[in-house]
Amino acid sequence: MKKIMIYCQYLAGMGHLVRSSEIIRSLVKDFKVCFVNGGQPVPQFELPAEVEVIYLPGLWQDDRELKPIDESQSLEAVKAQRRHRLLEAFDQFEPDCLITECYPFSKVKLAFELIPLLERTQLTARPTRVVCSLRDLIMTQPMSRDAWVKRSEKVCRLINQYYDAVLFHADATFQKLEDCFPRVEDLKCDIIYTGYVAQSPPEQQSLTAEDIAGLSDKTPAIVASVGGGRHGYSLLSALVEASPLLAHVLPHQIYAFAGPFMPEDDFAQLQRAAAARPNVTLRRFTSRLIDYLQKAELSVSLGGYNTTMNLLRTRVRSLVLPSLSKNQNTEQRIRAEKLANLGVLSLLEPDDLGPERLVHTIQTCLNKAPVMHQINLQGADNTAQHLQSILTEPALKAVGG
Repeated sequence: MKKIMIYCQYLAGMGHLVRSSEIIRSLVKDFKVCFVNGGQPVPQFELPAEVEVIYLPGLWQDDRELKPIDESQSLEAVKAQRRHRLLEAFDQFEPDCLITECYPFSKVKLAFELIPLLERTQLTARPTRVVCSLRDLIMTQPMSRDAWVKRSEKVCRLINQYYDAVLFHADATFQKLEDCFPRVEDLKCDIIYTGYVAQSPPEQQSLTAEDIAGLSDKTPAIVASVGGGRHGYSLLSALVEASPLLAHVLPHQIYAFAGPFMPEDDFAQLQRAAAARPNVTLRRFTSRLIDYLQKAELSVSLGGYNTTMNLLRTRVRSLVLPSLSKNQNTEQRIRAEKLANLGVLSLLEPDDLGPERLVHTIQTCLNKAPVMHQINLQGADNTAQHLQSILTEPALKAVGG
């Protein structure tokens, strides 16, 4: 059985973790998988039992600066520990394929450990294929023309020096890589469109008492979610504030999920506000979000990759607010606006978050018929199939300057 090592680092939300875990569910059927997690562990988040999981000392990003999850340690100490543990894990696992999640298109601050890891793949006696797992929209953060040119040049150099393939997790009929990275022709490796990676319901996972109660409730449901939660307070606060008005015009129950990374002070404020709202159930996290969306009349959410794929998978009526974070807004807005133009979802803007206007917007969205789409959501299974092909072909490493 071929062996695949996946390196995943999520610095703000948990989208990279969710997407990687869904890919892993497809890989474990035919591969031995080692998952290297460099982010903050998420309680109740489960990976398939067959996976070997390596936790690096956690890092996150605050205002573009890397910070250790363990505040008692210095950043430099954590970097050194991570670099050593990552190379050690690679040497012990001896993968046939290394997958880096998004790097080198993003996660550039992690070059301190990823460049040594990529160099190690070229020093081993056995051939190690190197693959980039890439989401649909990249390098969308505001930057000067000179900065973009410099960044894109570095991406091309690293891809051509180390990588055999880029697995682009998008549907070519909806989003092309060259739309956000015009230098595709300068990449001297295979560019493979997998389709979007969309979550499936967890297999053989026991329900919590809260999920049993929520999923069995026959009251019409509105599901509100904000991904990891670091940038979701404004949306959930607005929905909680509007909930009394909403209760007068619509029988429903709001299930609001704040995310594991929402700051404690923000979550405490939401808890205090929701305590007086009988039509609001507030929780940190559920592993069964897709089940809630499946039964919901409406979803109100931010517009991250995985949330959006959940909306497309379940075909629930959807109101999407592109993240108010300056680092995520452009990516989420591009995706949401394209889907809104197809009629698949409706956009929320910051000006829509006042109670009366939000209630009106919710009512309007509920009166719309769900719109069908043909977007390819088979990215996880297709990724596994493409990796089978990559690992059966003769090794021919790309070379470049």
